Amino acid sequence: MVDLTSTPILVTVILGVVGLAIPAIDAGRRERGIDRNKLYSAIAFGALAVAMGIVIFKVFTGEVLPAVAFSEGVLVDDLFGSFFAIALLLVSLMMTASSWNYWKGRSNPAAYYSLILLSSIGMVLIAYSTDLVMLLVAWELMSLPTYALAGFAKRDPVSNEAAIKYFMFGALSSALIVFAIGLVYGMTGTTNIGDSVRAMTSLDASMMPVGLLAVALFIAGFGFKMGLVPFHMWLPDAYEGSPATIGGLLAAGTKKAGFAAALRVIVLGMFALNADWTLTLAILAVFTMTIGNLGAIMQRSVPRILAYSSIAQAGYIMIGIALAPYSDQALSGSLFHIINHAVMKSAGFIAVAAVAVGLSAYSLEKYRGLAKRMPITAIVLSISLLSLAGVPPLNGFWSKLVLFGAAINAGPLVEWGPWLAIAGVLNSALSLGYYAWIMRKMYMEEGPDMSKVKEPRAIVAVLVFALVFMVGFGIWHAPLLEFASQAVPDLSFMSGAAPGPLGR
Repeated sequence: MVDLTSTPILVTVILGVVGLAIPAIDAGRRERGIDRNKLYSAIAFGALAVAMGIVIFKVFTGEVLPAVAFSEGVLVDDLFGSFFAIALLLVSLMMTASSWNYWKGRSNPAAYYSLILLSSIGMVLIAYSTDLVMLLVAWELMSLPTYALAGFAKRDPVSNEAAIKYFMFGALSSALIVFAIGLVYGMTGTTNIGDSVRAMTSLDASMMPVGLLAVALFIAGFGFKMGLVPFHMWLPDAYEGSPATIGGLLAAGTKKAGFAAALRVIVLGMFALNADWTLTLAILAVFTMTIGNLGAIMQRSVPRILAYSSIAQAGYIMIGIALAPYSDQALSGSLFHIINHAVMKSAGFIAVAAVAVGLSAYSLEKYRGLAKRMPITAIVLSISLLSLAGVPPLNGFWSKLVLFGAAINAGPLVEWGPWLAIAGVLNSALSLGYYAWIMRKMYMEEGPDMSKVKEPRAIVAVLVFALVFMVGFGIWHAPLLEFASQAVPDLSFMSGAAPGPLGR
């Protein structure tokens, strides 16, 4: 029986009621002279703030379960789900607050904020799901609104192209996940993730190839949303063509929900089948970070640079997943980098939104002299880029340090572990090339027009928050790392099946 006072249910009710009420309010509104965008932005922001406050309150009061791998129900109110809920709701909050300025004067604000809230419900439910059918429903609830949001600038051909590509690849992703769920149900007779994993540990040898196929399909299905190579080709076009705030929601939000689903399903399934897929995942991580960084170097549009950077960051997170059986720090590092990346990448796209509002431009050439024209936007974008590169003492440095340290510490158990750390360090150095290129344009070059531009106040407020987060948790990273460590599910029960010393 579902607990109606559990965190996922309360978040769903709050965001669902408000998300459906906003279009109803807009349809029945008769008075004129009210800025509908600001009104609906404030309502959506308030709903997200209340939902996030409930999650944080339940975590601090100990009303949620410790992070668990399995549950008998379809949802579990545990620390793992709460960790992702906080990260995902934080992204939605930042994008909603930024839209106060970014969406000013644009059409259909009610639908815009309603779709953000409904997508946020799906993201949160994914993190709490412990049943494959529930996971699929939450996945679609997250994805369907974002297909519409990606193409919300319907008179822009680039936005239309982005939405079509995103929809087509998203539909393929969902089809692969449905196929994988069907295989798992056919083999085990259940859709509960815990029961499925337990049943798969005792599969007949003749069924083992089907089990491995199911895991492979899950990797491919979730890999599309996570932006892993070779499932990444849609991502740069979708992020560039979407409104800047929605590009940030996709890069910093739905991507993290994909990792939440992967951690719930893929890692456990890998251990259950006693299959050492770690080397495969490690190779996937190296290709993802390398191709992402190389692709970013060749771009001339800042949203496309951030999109390829997002692909590379997924590769860093995959390091922890690949090393999960061999290091106790690996998954902690992945979760730590997930919450850091949520803010770093959000700050980057929000800075792009500020430039779009102030200069009506996305091209890198338009960023020349930005430090003089929009100084706050330039400094926060610079800090975001340096943090993404892993420059100390910013928060991105510490999460990368944990990931690379886990890879080195795994050396005695798996010989390719230190090489994974070397690949990560080299790719971080490579990323500095295009990050520094953007900063050079902003600080060391001048454009034809160097007049000062008024920076949007709501966007500046969000950027200042992101700046405090990135610098603050860079100087004092221990609380965030401790939270990430506590949010890792206890997988010690799988130590007999895992291909390494998991749970020691």
